[in-house]
Amino acid sequence: MDNKALAQLLFPDVECSREDMEACFPERELPEGAFVTRIGPSPTGFVHLGNLYNAVIGERLAHQSGGVFYLRIEDTDDKREVEGAVETVINAMGQFGVEFDEGATADGDNGSYGPYRQRQRAQIYHVFAKWLVEQDKAYPCFLTAEEINAVREEQMSKKQDPGIYGEYAKANRSLTIEEIKAKIDAGMPWVLRFKADMTDERIAVSDAVRGKIEMPRNFLDFVLLKSDGIPTYHFAHVVDDHLMHSTHVIRGEEWISSLPMHVELFNTLGWQMPVYCHTATLMKIDPETGGKRKLSKRKDPELALTYYQQEGLDKDVVWEFLLTLLNSNYEEWRAQNADADHTDFEFSLAKMSTSGALVDADKLRDISKDVIGRMAPDKVYDKWKQWCGTYNSRFFELLDKYEDRTKAALNVGKSGKKPRKDIESWKQACDFMSFYYDETFVIKDDMNEQADEETQKAFFSKYLASYDHADDSAAWFEKVRAITDELGFAVKPKDYKKNPDQYKGSIVHITNMLRIALTGRANAPDIHEVSHVLGEDIVRSRLEKFC
Repeated sequence: MDNKALAQLLFPDVECSREDMEACFPERELPEGAFVTRIGPSPTGFVHLGNLYNAVIGERLAHQSGGVFYLRIEDTDDKREVEGAVETVINAMGQFGVEFDEGATADGDNGSYGPYRQRQRAQIYHVFAKWLVEQDKAYPCFLTAEEINAVREEQMSKKQDPGIYGEYAKANRSLTIEEIKAKIDAGMPWVLRFKADMTDERIAVSDAVRGKIEMPRNFLDFVLLKSDGIPTYHFAHVVDDHLMHSTHVIRGEEWISSLPMHVELFNTLGWQMPVYCHTATLMKIDPETGGKRKLSKRKDPELALTYYQQEGLDKDVVWEFLLTLLNSNYEEWRAQNADADHTDFEFSLAKMSTSGALVDADKLRDISKDVIGRMAPDKVYDKWKQWCGTYNSRFFELLDKYEDRTKAALNVGKSGKKPRKDIESWKQACDFMSFYYDETFVIKDDMNEQADEETQKAFFSKYLASYDHADDSAAWFEKVRAITDELGFAVKPKDYKKNPDQYKGSIVHITNMLRIALTGRANAPDIHEVSHVLGEDIVRSRLEKFC
């Protein structure tokens, strides 16, 4: 067959040569050793933790090496595309602090290697598709969906590998150019398939995360262009990563099985293959079985990035958490660099695990407490208020109304050797900090568990009678000790523990009554500090209700 004539028949509008096209995307001028990385999400409307997981890897590799990190929208599957999904991806990445140097933006494209949306690059792919036809490495296939299903059923019955190859591809491979033209003129839809060799050879790929991967060489006549002229992921990402000069491709381990196709394309097109980095699957402990399983879009809300936004988990918290999953030495580094920014950490592909990355909710909350605990009160206030502006309008109004009180409250318990870490998310902060505002103050714990009502009245009456808001912490506590002893409670908890029959309780019960009266709960920050944040009027008002 005259392959050039066939290529011209299939792609009559393509006039540009592959050399001309490659000249439009020159080598990047970057420092030696700089990485060029990207993420390529599909616009399905669902942005998940795995997208951010891989984005963190790509961003760190690029930016700590002086390279480029870009966003490419892989929208070749129009059946799955959701309206507004591109903006959703871009906004989500922005909200979690992912900074792109170039790529798709809400207002178009930013950069010299676009378009950065694959459906807008159709003519680029056609140039290389035409070249493959000219080289007798691609052919049009007119198999219908029904015929392909029949092939699959036959292959299953014979326990053969599924796909179009060998004898199953022969009929379309052997069509003459006249037969192909007749089918096209008759309006028959066709796809462009790669013409693979039947072989028992194996390939070896050096994966930056997993080391050497050995697999059978590709033998499938896989689809390059669909019937609408839009490429499959396999073809599009190979062309794009070559033209955009990606040095590393970060993607999930579910793509490993497709690697032989991608190796085949790079080799056939004569291009250097980027370094593939197949990352571990995100896992969780199944509450029902106690075993590990893959995070599920259907079962697990924590897979969606919207979950972290709605829960009020700060972007720095999520980054810190992902870095602990990605590099085994991150926690050790953090312990030695408590006040450093997480971007100071030298991320390494060599420190990545190949086993499933466990998304542990308890660990995430602990990390969140540490991250927020390191923030200055003003910064906590600003971030918390910003979250409330979107998710809790009532608290937004309170924070706006009581700015000074709130900032003072956020400083409670921060002066000692072991500063308190009470806030684990902006959502939880609305509950934990609610006692600082009369509008949201409620009694949650049972005062009667500390003492009977007669003792309660006696205590609060004596406490208010001696209360001086100007007392320092030592003077205040001496008064509490005196009232404790006067009411028959043990001033030292260990005395009550040794001889419980000799006392009505201990000073712990007394201070718990104060905590419940002022904060609504027995487990609360230092009462003296809390009192001075609330102010004397609020303190007296709350305590008088128990007299």
